[in-house]
Amino acid sequence: MSEKPLLLVVAAALIDADGRVLICQRPEGKQLAGLWEFPGGKVEKGETPEACLIRELEEELAITVTPACLAPFVFASHGYEGFHLLMPLYLIRRWEGRIVAREHPQIAWVKPSKLGDYPMPPADAPLVAWLRDLI
Repeated sequence: MSEKPLLLVVAAALIDADGRVLICQRPEGKQLAGLWEFPGGKVEKGETPEACLIRELEEELAITVTPACLAPFVFASHGYEGFHLLMPLYLIRRWEGRIVAREHPQIAWVKPSKLGDYPMPPADAPLVAWLRDLI
C-alpha cells in the first residue's frame, strides 16, 4: 500500500441571519474549477487551522474573524488520487466587514436544503448533509 501525503485544509461555513451558508465557485485554472466549495485553504507549516482560516477569509472575502467566532463543527476525510485530504469545517456566524469575492468568480448564499443543487468537490459534498440536518 503506497502512502499518500496528508493535506490539511480548513474550511468555513459562514452563516447569515437568514440561516444561509456562503459557498464560493472555484476559479478557472485551478483544480476542480467551476465547482462550489466552502471558503478556506491549505494550512501552512507552523500555522494552526484557526489562524489559517482567519487569514484565508481575509484574503478571499475581505472579512475579519476572531478566534472566538470559530466554532468547530465536523470534518471531511477524503482520498484523492495523489493525496489524502483532511478538512475541518468551522461554523461562523459573526464577522466584521462586507464580504467581497476577491478570488472566486461567484459566491452564493444558499439555504442548507439547497446546497445539493451546487456541484462540489468530493471532499466538500459529505459536509452538506451535516449542514442540512443540523443548521
